[in-house]
Amino acid sequence: MIRVLIVEDQTIVRQGLRRLLEAQPDLQIVGEAENGQQAIEQVAQYLPDLVLMDIRMPIMDGLTATPIICDRFPKVKVLILTTFDDEQYIEKLMQIGAVGYLLKDTPSEELAQAIRSAHRGYTQFSPGLFDKIFPQRSNSLLAIRSGLVQDKNPVEELTPREQEVLSLIAIGSSNREIAEMLCISEKTVKNHVSSILSRLNLRDRTQAAVFAHSLPASTQD
Repeated sequence: MIRVLIVEDQTIVRQGLRRLLEAQPDLQIVGEAENGQQAIEQVAQYLPDLVLMDIRMPIMDGLTATPIICDRFPKVKVLILTTFDDEQYIEKLMQIGAVGYLLKDTPSEELAQAIRSAHRGYTQFSPGLFDKIFPQRSNSLLAIRSGLVQDKNPVEELTPREQEVLSLIAIGSSNREIAEMLCISEKTVKNHVSSILSRLNLRDRTQAAVFAHSLPASTQD
């Protein structure tokens, strides 16, 4: 059972989300909050598995509440659900700890599946949002998925060790955790991360994680 806290300032939207999600046998709504401040208090009280977080709210918005929750409660995942598809919002929230960014027009079944995937550690985006953040990279991925580029798999540019590091970045592992799992030093991990970002033309770990999750399944294996 995945325990979910809904954070949304509009009562009718909040109640609608509760009804939709409670229809799923593996989702349990443990609380509702009208703003970020209430969200922090309720996370401390209920310790949900996942917070479904709106952005613009009175008293404290989602941009402020998200990093506080991620810092104080590292096991609690924050999944953004909003009407705003501004790339600055998307990048900022992913950088401060959110595990995904969905729009409120997401169908209920897709929303439920996104919650399940986010709970397992996979980054989630509504269709089209990935293109907003990585327009050049998304075009390359589209070509790969469509079979238009058979000989330019971007992951093949990485060494086997770098591919291992990328897969661990994708599940949220820190440099220290990667070093322990691969039995190498943190300095070596940092060097691998720098090389991965350079080879794939990515800016930071957030983009690397999103990139890894956006590859076709056969490419990730």
